Amino acid sequence: MTDRSVVGENGDENSTLVPFSELNRRRLQLPVTFHRRELDLILRVYGRMVAANEWRDYAIDHLSDHAVFSVFRRTSETPLFRIVKDPRLARKQGAYSVVSANGVTLKRGQELDRVLSVFDKALKVVGA
Repeated sequence: MTDRSVVGENGDENSTLVPFSELNRRRLQLPVTFHRRELDLILRVYGRMVAANEWRDYAIDHLSDHAVFSVFRRTSETPLFRIVKDPRLARKQGAYSVVSANGVTLKRGQELDRVLSVFDKALKVVGA
């Protein structure tokens, strides 16, 4: 990275000239994160599953190319499910996906609430 000092109007060298392409590159290096609305939807499902005694712990990873919300039955185990946000796939397959412990993608889509519907309990008919 090459920053060049620019002499300001008063003769000081406090200003720094940064090319626009360099600024754009810096902006692209920010990690992918879940927004507040996305976390609200995910934590609602998480709270419901904790109340049903199916999940007990979670982890959030913000990486350079995707964000992951991992769900655990026990802290020492591998995650049961991973909710992944990958913005690169937003126009193709959908930015959101739910991946099981063995790596199978259970659901993928553009809208997080529809993807999280994979955790909804199906209604069962009870015979008399």
